[in-house]
Amino acid sequence: MKEDEGAHRNYGPILDVVVIKQYDDGSKERAYPFVLAAGIERYPLKVTKSMGAKKLAKRSKVKPFIKVINYNHLMPTRYALELEGLKGAVSTETFKEPSQREDAKKVIKKLLEERYASGKNRWFFQPLRF
Repeated sequence: MKEDEGAHRNYGPILDVVVIKQYDDGSKERAYPFVLAAGIERYPLKVTKSMGAKKLAKRSKVKPFIKVINYNHLMPTRYALELEGLKGAVSTETFKEPSQREDAKKVIKKLLEERYASGKNRWFFQPLRF
């Protein structure tokens, strides 16, 4: 899924996100339908065969984000990314404490870096170009 934050007026970026959990009826704090989503804030850099292991490891880092997004700001795509570990990593309670958010981001970072290293879902690890 892509998060559409005003693509027509340049209000913000359009991001690739993975929907972790959907709340069709909203919740007490949020009276609107929303999703818990995870995505990549900083993408891994390009790597070549001639690079050493140390440089390769540094350039392969991923910086994730977690976010609560209103349904109105989502634009579904044909792409799907299945990561089993993501489902339990984030819940609505995660957003209440900053320390919980950091822990969740670390778990997601580990999962995304493993997926990147395996070479699957290459499209997800490249920034969107418009």
